[in-house]
Amino acid sequence: MQTIKVNQYQGKASKRFHVMSKPIGAACNIDCTYCYYLSKQDLLEYKQGCSPKMPFDELEAYIKQYIQQQNTPEIIFTWQGGEPTMLGLDYFREIVRLQAKYAPTDVTISNDLQTNGILLNDTWCQFLAKHNFLVGLSIDGPEMYHNAYRKNRSGKGTFRQVMRAVELLHHYKVNFATLTCINNLTSKNPLEIYRFLRDVVRSPQIQFIPIAEPKTFRETAPQNWDQHEIPFLGSEQAKPGTRNSVVTSWSVSSEDWGTFLCSVFDEWIVQDIGKVYVQYFEASVETWMGRTNPLCTLGSLCGKGLAMEPNGDVFTCDHYVYPEYKIGNIHEKPLDQMALSPKQQAFGFAKSKTLTKQCQSCDYKFACFGECPKNRFVRSYEGELGHNYLCQGWHKFFKHIDPYMCQIVTAMGYQVRAKQQR
Repeated sequence: MQTIKVNQYQGKASKRFHVMSKPIGAACNIDCTYCYYLSKQDLLEYKQGCSPKMPFDELEAYIKQYIQQQNTPEIIFTWQGGEPTMLGLDYFREIVRLQAKYAPTDVTISNDLQTNGILLNDTWCQFLAKHNFLVGLSIDGPEMYHNAYRKNRSGKGTFRQVMRAVELLHHYKVNFATLTCINNLTSKNPLEIYRFLRDVVRSPQIQFIPIAEPKTFRETAPQNWDQHEIPFLGSEQAKPGTRNSVVTSWSVSSEDWGTFLCSVFDEWIVQDIGKVYVQYFEASVETWMGRTNPLCTLGSLCGKGLAMEPNGDVFTCDHYVYPEYKIGNIHEKPLDQMALSPKQQAFGFAKSKTLTKQCQSCDYKFACFGECPKNRFVRSYEGELGHNYLCQGWHKFFKHIDPYMCQIVTAMGYQVRAKQQR
Protein backbone atom coordinates (compact mmCIF):
# COMPACT_ATOMS: atom_id res chain seq x y z
CA MET A 1 0.00 0.00 0.00
CA GLN A 2 1.46 3.34 -1.05
CA THR A 3 1.98 5.96 1.65
CA ILE A 4 1.16 9.54 0.67
CA LYS A 5 3.37 12.09 2.39
CA VAL A 6 1.53 15.22 3.49
CA ASN A 7 3.48 18.33 4.45
CA GLN A 8 2.66 19.34 7.98
CA TYR A 9 3.13 22.30 10.28
CA GLN A 10 2.36 22.25 13.99
CA GLY A 11 0.93 18.75 13.68
CA LYS A 12 -1.60 19.70 11.00
CA ALA A 13 -1.60 19.56 7.24
CA SER A 14 0.21 22.58 5.83
CA LYS A 15 -2.08 25.08 4.13
CA ARG A 16 -0.69 27.94 2.16
CA PHE A 17 -2.00 30.28 -0.53
CA HIS A 18 -1.09 33.70 -1.86
CA VAL A 19 -3.10 36.83 -2.62
CA MET A 20 -1.93 39.90 -4.50
CA SER A 21 -3.87 42.56 -2.65
CA LYS A 22 -4.69 45.81 -4.45
CA PRO A 23 -6.11 48.02 -1.67
CA ILE A 24 -6.10 51.03 -4.00
CA GLY A 25 -7.15 49.08 -7.07
CA ALA A 26 -6.01 50.46 -10.41
CA ALA A 27 -5.52 54.04 -9.18
CA CYS A 28 -2.06 55.30 -10.12
CA ASN A 29 -0.10 58.56 -10.19
CA ILE A 30 1.51 57.90 -13.57
CA ASP A 31 0.16 56.78 -16.94
CA CYS A 32 2.34 54.04 -18.46
CA THR A 33 1.43 53.34 -22.07
CA TYR A 34 1.57 49.57 -21.73
CA CYS A 35 -0.08 49.25 -18.29
CA TYR A 36 -2.48 46.32 -18.22
CA TYR A 37 -4.23 47.52 -15.05
CA LEU A 38 -5.30 51.14 -15.53
CA SER A 39 -8.25 50.06 -17.66
CA LYS A 40 -9.68 48.02 -14.77
CA GLN A 41 -11.20 51.20 -13.37
CA ASP A 42 -13.76 51.11 -16.17
CA LEU A 43 -13.85 47.35 -16.71
CA LEU A 44 -14.65 46.65 -13.07
CA GLU A 45 -17.02 49.60 -12.74
CA TYR A 46 -15.15 51.43 -9.99
CA LYS A 47 -17.44 54.39 -10.50
CA GLN A 48 -20.43 52.29 -9.49
CA GLY A 49 -19.47 51.79 -5.88
CA CYS A 50 -16.08 50.09 -5.84
CA SER A 51 -14.02 52.24 -3.48
CA PRO A 52 -10.53 53.19 -4.68
CA LYS A 53 -9.30 52.55 -1.15
CA MET A 54 -9.97 49.55 1.04
CA PRO A 55 -11.44 50.90 4.32
CA PHE A 56 -9.56 50.12 7.53
CA ASP A 57 -12.27 47.82 8.88
CA GLU A 58 -12.19 45.76 5.70
CA LEU A 59 -8.40 45.82 5.70
CA GLU A 60 -8.41 44.36 9.20
CA ALA A 61 -10.90 41.67 8.20
CA TYR A 62 -8.67 40.72 5.26
CA ILE A 63 -5.44 40.58 7.29
CA LYS A 64 -7.09 38.54 10.04
CA GLN A 65 -8.58 36.10 7.54
CA TYR A 66 -5.38 35.79 5.49
CA ILE A 67 -3.35 34.90 8.57
CA GLN A 68 -5.83 32.64 10.34
CA GLN A 69 -6.71 30.57 7.28
CA GLN A 70 -3.14 29.51 6.58
CA ASN A 71 -1.01 26.95 8.38
CA THR A 72 2.59 27.64 7.43
CA PRO A 73 5.70 29.06 9.14
CA GLU A 74 5.78 32.12 6.85
CA ILE A 75 2.91 34.18 5.50
CA ILE A 76 3.66 36.62 2.68
CA PHE A 77 1.53 39.69 2.05
CA THR A 78 1.84 41.31 -1.38
CA TRP A 79 0.67 44.89 -1.89
CA GLN A 80 0.17 46.10 -5.44
CA GLY A 81 -1.88 48.51 -7.52
CA GLY A 82 -2.08 50.78 -9.36
CA GLU A 83 0.32 52.57 -7.06
CA PRO A 84 -0.05 51.40 -3.45
CA THR A 85 2.11 54.17 -1.95
CA MET A 86 -0.70 56.60 -2.85
CA LEU A 87 -2.50 55.17 0.18
CA GLY A 88 0.00 57.01 2.37
CA LEU A 89 2.49 55.81 4.94
CA ASP A 90 -0.06 55.81 7.77
CA TYR A 91 -2.06 53.19 5.86
CA PHE A 92 0.96 50.88 5.82
CA ARG A 93 1.71 51.59 9.46
CA GLU A 94 -1.80 50.30 10.15
CA ILE A 95 -1.09 47.23 7.99
CA VAL A 96 1.96 46.37 10.09
CA ARG A 97 0.05 46.98 13.32
CA LEU A 98 -2.77 44.68 12.28
CA GLN A 99 -0.37 41.99 11.16
CA ALA A 100 1.30 42.06 14.59
CA LYS A 101 -2.11 41.89 16.23
CA TYR A 102 -3.12 38.65 14.51
CA ALA A 103 0.20 36.91 13.83
CA PRO A 104 0.91 33.77 15.92
CA THR A 105 4.21 33.97 17.81
CA ASP A 106 5.82 31.20 15.75
CA VAL A 107 4.85 32.56 12.32
CA THR A 108 6.92 35.01 10.28
CA ILE A 109 5.00 37.76 8.49
CA SER A 110 6.64 39.14 5.34
CA ASN A 111 5.58 41.97 3.04
CA ASP A 112 6.17 42.71 -0.64
CA LEU A 113 5.40 46.13 -2.10
CA GLN A 114 5.40 46.88 -5.81
CA THR A 115 5.89 50.56 -6.65
CA ASN A 116 6.90 53.01 -9.35
CA GLY A 117 9.00 54.76 -6.70
CA ILE A 118 7.67 58.26 -7.36
CA LEU A 119 6.45 58.85 -3.79
CA LEU A 120 9.31 57.17 -1.94
CA ASN A 121 11.20 59.52 0.40
CA ASP A 122 13.38 59.22 3.49
CA THR A 123 10.45 58.49 5.81
CA TRP A 124 9.04 55.82 3.53
CA CYS A 125 12.40 54.10 3.13
CA GLN A 126 13.10 54.17 6.88
CA PHE A 127 9.75 52.45 7.40
CA LEU A 128 10.37 49.87 4.66
CA ALA A 129 13.80 49.04 6.04
CA LYS A 130 12.58 48.80 9.63
CA HIS A 131 9.82 46.35 8.71
CA ASN A 132 11.84 44.35 6.17
CA PHE A 133 9.62 45.01 3.17
CA LEU A 134 10.78 43.61 -0.16
CA VAL A 135 10.23 46.40 -2.69
CA GLY A 136 9.66 45.71 -6.36
CA LEU A 137 10.74 48.88 -8.17
CA SER A 138 9.67 49.42 -11.78
CA ILE A 139 12.45 50.82 -13.97
CA ASP A 140 12.86 50.12 -17.66
CA GLY A 141 16.50 51.03 -18.19
CA PRO A 142 18.39 54.23 -19.03
CA GLU A 143 16.43 57.47 -19.29
CA MET A 144 15.60 57.28 -22.99
CA TYR A 145 14.06 53.80 -22.68
CA HIS A 146 12.36 54.35 -19.35
CA ASN A 147 10.74 57.62 -20.35
CA ALA A 148 9.46 56.26 -23.66
CA TYR A 149 6.47 54.63 -21.96
CA ARG A 150 6.65 55.39 -18.24
CA LYS A 151 5.29 58.94 -18.16
CA ASN A 152 3.28 60.97 -15.67
CA ARG A 153 -0.17 62.30 -16.51
CA SER A 154 1.36 65.43 -18.01
CA GLY A 155 3.28 63.32 -20.50
CA LYS A 156 6.66 63.84 -18.84
CA GLY A 157 9.09 61.00 -18.16
CA THR A 158 9.55 59.71 -14.62
CA PHE A 159 13.16 58.49 -14.85
CA ARG A 160 14.78 61.06 -12.56
CA GLN A 161 12.21 60.52 -9.82
CA VAL A 162 12.75 56.76 -9.98
CA MET A 163 16.52 57.17 -9.79
CA ARG A 164 16.08 59.25 -6.64
CA ALA A 165 14.13 56.31 -5.23
CA VAL A 166 16.98 53.97 -6.18
CA GLU A 167 19.48 56.02 -4.19
CA LEU A 168 17.17 56.16 -1.18
CA LEU A 169 16.63 52.40 -1.25
CA HIS A 170 20.38 51.85 -1.26
CA HIS A 171 20.99 54.48 1.41
CA TYR A 172 18.51 52.94 3.84
CA LYS A 173 19.46 49.37 2.87
CA VAL A 174 15.94 48.46 1.79
CA ASN A 175 15.70 45.03 0.22
CA PHE A 176 14.52 45.58 -3.34
CA ALA A 177 14.30 44.07 -6.80
CA THR A 178 14.03 45.86 -10.13
CA LEU A 179 11.14 45.06 -12.44
CA THR A 180 12.04 45.86 -16.04
CA CYS A 181 9.50 45.61 -18.82
CA ILE A 182 10.89 44.28 -22.09
CA ASN A 183 8.96 45.94 -24.88
CA ASN A 184 9.53 46.79 -28.53
CA LEU A 185 12.27 49.29 -27.56
CA THR A 186 14.11 47.76 -24.61
CA SER A 187 14.22 44.38 -26.37
CA LYS A 188 16.46 45.84 -29.08
CA ASN A 189 19.13 46.89 -26.58
CA PRO A 190 19.71 43.95 -24.21
CA LEU A 191 23.24 44.68 -23.03
CA GLU A 192 22.60 48.39 -22.54
CA ILE A 193 19.59 47.57 -20.39
CA TYR A 194 21.35 44.84 -18.41
CA ARG A 195 24.55 46.83 -17.78
CA PHE A 196 22.54 49.82 -16.62
CA LEU A 197 20.63 47.70 -14.10
CA ARG A 198 23.81 45.96 -12.97
CA ASP A 199 26.25 48.88 -12.87
CA VAL A 200 24.19 52.03 -12.38
CA VAL A 201 21.10 50.88 -10.47
CA ARG A 202 23.12 48.13 -8.74
CA SER A 203 20.02 46.01 -8.63
CA PRO A 204 20.08 43.23 -6.01
CA GLN A 205 17.59 41.22 -8.09
CA ILE A 206 16.87 41.72 -11.76
CA GLN A 207 13.46 40.68 -13.05
CA PHE A 208 12.57 40.98 -16.73
CA ILE A 209 8.90 41.13 -17.70
CA PRO A 210 7.94 40.54 -21.35
CA ILE A 211 5.25 42.93 -22.56
CA ALA A 212 2.93 40.87 -24.75
CA GLU A 213 -0.63 42.09 -25.14
CA PRO A 214 -3.21 41.61 -27.87
CA LYS A 215 -4.84 44.85 -28.96
CA THR A 216 -8.10 43.85 -27.30
CA PHE A 217 -6.57 43.23 -23.86
CA ARG A 218 -8.39 46.11 -22.16
CA GLU A 219 -11.85 44.72 -22.84
CA THR A 220 -11.38 41.04 -23.71
CA ALA A 221 -10.37 38.47 -21.12
CA PRO A 222 -7.73 35.83 -21.93
CA GLN A 223 -9.13 32.69 -23.58
CA ASN A 224 -12.13 34.76 -24.74
CA TRP A 225 -10.56 36.06 -27.93
CA ASP A 226 -12.36 35.95 -31.27
CA GLN A 227 -11.13 32.65 -32.75
CA HIS A 228 -11.48 33.98 -36.28
CA GLU A 229 -8.87 36.66 -35.55
CA ILE A 230 -6.25 34.45 -33.90
CA PRO A 231 -3.14 34.33 -36.12
CA PHE A 232 -0.57 31.59 -36.62
CA LEU A 233 2.65 31.61 -34.63
CA GLY A 234 5.29 33.56 -36.54
CA SER A 235 2.85 35.11 -39.00
CA GLU A 236 2.86 38.81 -39.82
CA GLN A 237 -0.37 39.27 -37.88
CA ALA A 238 1.38 37.90 -34.78
CA LYS A 239 4.15 40.50 -34.86
CA PRO A 240 3.93 44.00 -33.33
CA GLY A 241 3.98 46.91 -35.73
CA THR A 242 2.92 44.98 -38.84
CA ARG A 243 -0.20 45.55 -40.91
CA ASN A 244 -3.30 43.94 -39.39
CA SER A 245 -1.30 42.82 -36.35
CA VAL A 246 -3.36 41.57 -33.41
CA VAL A 247 -0.59 42.67 -31.03
CA THR A 248 -0.08 46.11 -29.48
CA SER A 249 2.71 48.11 -31.10
CA TRP A 250 4.68 48.33 -27.86
CA SER A 251 4.78 44.56 -27.30
CA VAL A 252 8.04 42.66 -27.63
CA SER A 253 8.18 40.31 -30.59
CA SER A 254 8.72 36.64 -29.83
CA GLU A 255 12.03 36.60 -31.69
CA ASP A 256 13.31 39.72 -29.93
CA TRP A 257 12.37 38.27 -26.54
CA GLY A 258 14.55 35.24 -27.20
CA THR A 259 17.43 37.33 -28.51
CA PHE A 260 17.23 39.64 -25.49
CA LEU A 261 17.46 36.78 -23.00
CA CYS A 262 20.27 35.05 -24.89
CA SER A 263 22.35 38.22 -25.16
CA VAL A 264 22.02 39.03 -21.47
CA PHE A 265 22.69 35.41 -20.51
CA ASP A 266 25.93 35.35 -22.54
CA GLU A 267 27.31 38.27 -20.56
CA TRP A 268 25.98 36.95 -17.24
CA ILE A 269 27.46 33.48 -17.67
CA VAL A 270 30.93 34.90 -18.40
CA GLN A 271 31.09 37.82 -15.97
CA ASP A 272 28.32 37.71 -13.40
CA ILE A 273 27.22 34.20 -12.45
CA GLY A 274 27.17 33.99 -8.68
CA LYS A 275 27.38 37.77 -8.38
CA VAL A 276 24.29 39.15 -10.12
CA TYR A 277 20.85 37.65 -9.50
CA VAL A 278 18.78 37.44 -12.69
CA GLN A 279 15.48 35.77 -11.88
CA TYR A 280 14.96 33.79 -15.09
CA PHE A 281 18.52 32.44 -15.05
CA GLU A 282 18.42 31.35 -11.43
CA ALA A 283 15.01 29.73 -11.93
CA SER A 284 16.33 27.81 -14.93
CA VAL A 285 19.07 26.26 -12.82
CA GLU A 286 16.41 24.82 -10.51
CA THR A 287 14.42 23.54 -13.48
CA TRP A 288 17.42 21.75 -14.98
CA MET A 289 18.02 20.17 -11.56
CA GLY A 290 14.61 18.56 -11.81
CA ARG A 291 12.92 20.84 -9.32
CA THR A 292 9.67 22.73 -9.77
CA ASN A 293 10.26 26.11 -11.38
CA PRO A 294 9.70 28.76 -8.66
CA LEU A 295 8.06 31.12 -11.17
CA CYS A 296 4.36 30.55 -11.78
CA THR A 297 4.68 31.60 -15.43
CA LEU A 298 7.11 28.74 -16.13
CA GLY A 299 5.78 26.08 -13.75
CA SER A 300 3.42 23.22 -14.58
CA LEU A 301 0.60 24.76 -12.53
CA CYS A 302 -0.73 28.27 -12.14
CA GLY A 303 -3.51 29.76 -10.07
CA LYS A 304 -1.34 30.05 -6.98
CA GLY A 305 -1.58 33.82 -6.85
CA LEU A 306 -5.08 35.24 -6.43
CA ALA A 307 -5.77 38.94 -6.97
CA MET A 308 -8.03 40.99 -4.71
CA GLU A 309 -9.60 44.37 -5.45
CA PRO A 310 -10.37 47.06 -2.81
CA ASN A 311 -14.00 45.97 -2.52
CA GLY A 312 -12.97 42.41 -1.64
CA ASP A 313 -13.61 40.87 -5.06
CA VAL A 314 -11.19 38.01 -5.71
CA PHE A 315 -9.98 36.86 -9.12
CA THR A 316 -8.10 33.79 -10.31
CA CYS A 317 -4.90 35.72 -11.13
CA ASP A 318 -3.43 39.19 -11.38
CA HIS A 319 -3.60 38.96 -15.19
CA TYR A 320 -7.14 37.61 -15.13
CA VAL A 321 -8.93 40.47 -13.38
CA TYR A 322 -11.96 40.33 -15.65
CA PRO A 323 -15.59 39.62 -14.72
CA GLU A 324 -15.31 36.14 -16.26
CA TYR A 325 -12.62 35.15 -13.76
CA LYS A 326 -14.09 36.44 -10.54
CA ILE A 327 -14.27 33.62 -7.97
CA GLY A 328 -15.91 35.42 -5.07
CA ASN A 329 -15.68 38.15 -2.47
CA ILE A 330 -13.99 37.90 0.93
CA HIS A 331 -17.06 39.39 2.60
CA GLU A 332 -19.16 36.51 1.30
CA LYS A 333 -16.77 33.57 1.18
CA PRO A 334 -13.59 32.69 3.13
CA LEU A 335 -10.34 33.22 1.27
CA ASP A 336 -9.11 29.67 1.75
CA GLN A 337 -12.31 28.28 0.24
CA MET A 338 -11.78 30.41 -2.85
CA ALA A 339 -8.06 29.59 -3.10
CA LEU A 340 -8.72 25.86 -2.86
CA SER A 341 -12.05 25.80 -4.69
CA PRO A 342 -12.69 23.41 -7.60
CA LYS A 343 -12.93 26.41 -9.94
CA GLN A 344 -9.52 27.72 -8.92
CA GLN A 345 -7.95 24.28 -9.07
CA ALA A 346 -9.37 23.74 -12.55
CA PHE A 347 -7.91 27.08 -13.59
CA GLY A 348 -4.48 26.06 -12.26
CA PHE A 349 -4.41 22.58 -13.83
CA ALA A 350 -5.66 23.92 -17.16
CA LYS A 351 -2.19 25.33 -17.82
CA SER A 352 -0.79 21.86 -18.48
CA LYS A 353 -3.97 20.18 -19.65
CA THR A 354 -4.55 22.62 -22.51
CA LEU A 355 -1.10 22.52 -24.09
CA THR A 356 -1.04 22.30 -27.88
CA LYS A 357 0.49 19.25 -29.56
CA GLN A 358 3.44 21.44 -30.52
CA CYS A 359 4.04 22.15 -26.83
CA GLN A 360 3.54 18.54 -25.81
CA SER A 361 6.28 17.37 -28.20
CA CYS A 362 8.72 20.21 -27.41
CA ASP A 363 12.12 19.29 -25.94
CA TYR A 364 11.73 22.15 -23.47
CA LYS A 365 8.21 21.52 -22.28
CA PHE A 366 9.70 20.91 -18.81
CA ALA A 367 11.14 24.42 -18.77
CA CYS A 368 7.96 26.42 -19.37
CA PHE A 369 4.83 24.28 -19.83
CA GLY A 370 3.53 26.71 -22.40
CA GLU A 371 4.43 29.76 -20.27
CA CYS A 372 1.70 32.10 -18.98
CA PRO A 373 -1.76 31.18 -20.35
CA LYS A 374 -2.62 34.86 -20.78
CA ASN A 375 -0.07 34.89 -23.63
CA ARG A 376 -1.66 31.98 -25.51
CA PHE A 377 -3.32 34.10 -28.16
CA VAL A 378 -1.85 32.58 -31.34
CA ARG A 379 -2.23 29.27 -33.19
CA SER A 380 0.51 26.66 -33.28
CA TYR A 381 2.28 25.92 -36.57
CA GLU A 382 -0.34 23.20 -37.15
CA GLY A 383 -3.15 25.68 -36.57
CA GLU A 384 -4.14 24.55 -33.07
CA LEU A 385 -5.64 27.25 -30.86
CA GLY A 386 -4.11 28.20 -27.51
CA HIS A 387 -0.43 28.44 -28.37
CA ASN A 388 1.88 30.91 -26.67
CA TYR A 389 2.78 34.11 -28.50
CA LEU A 390 6.32 34.08 -27.02
CA CYS A 391 7.02 30.45 -27.94
CA GLN A 392 9.76 31.09 -30.50
CA GLY A 393 11.65 33.34 -28.10
CA TRP A 394 11.42 30.95 -25.16
CA HIS A 395 12.51 28.00 -27.31
CA LYS A 396 15.50 29.94 -28.61
CA PHE A 397 16.52 30.84 -25.06
CA PHE A 398 16.12 27.35 -23.60
CA LYS A 399 18.02 25.74 -26.47
CA HIS A 400 20.80 28.30 -26.04
CA ILE A 401 21.24 27.81 -22.30
CA ASP A 402 20.78 24.02 -22.24
CA PRO A 403 24.50 23.06 -22.38
CA TYR A 404 25.41 25.75 -19.84
CA MET A 405 22.66 24.66 -17.46
CA CYS A 406 23.86 21.06 -17.66
CA GLN A 407 27.41 22.17 -16.79
CA ILE A 408 26.23 24.35 -13.90
CA VAL A 409 24.03 21.65 -12.38
CA THR A 410 26.78 19.02 -12.71
CA ALA A 411 29.36 21.36 -11.18
CA MET A 412 27.02 21.88 -8.22
CA GLY A 413 27.02 18.14 -7.62
CA TYR A 414 23.48 17.50 -8.79
CA GLN A 415 22.17 15.20 -11.48
CA VAL A 416 20.80 16.92 -14.56
CA ARG A 417 17.11 16.34 -15.21
CA ALA A 418 16.76 12.99 -16.99
CA LYS A 419 16.35 13.11 -20.76
CA GLN A 420 12.98 11.40 -20.64
CA GLN A 421 11.75 14.19 -18.37
CA ARG A 422 12.73 16.70 -21.01
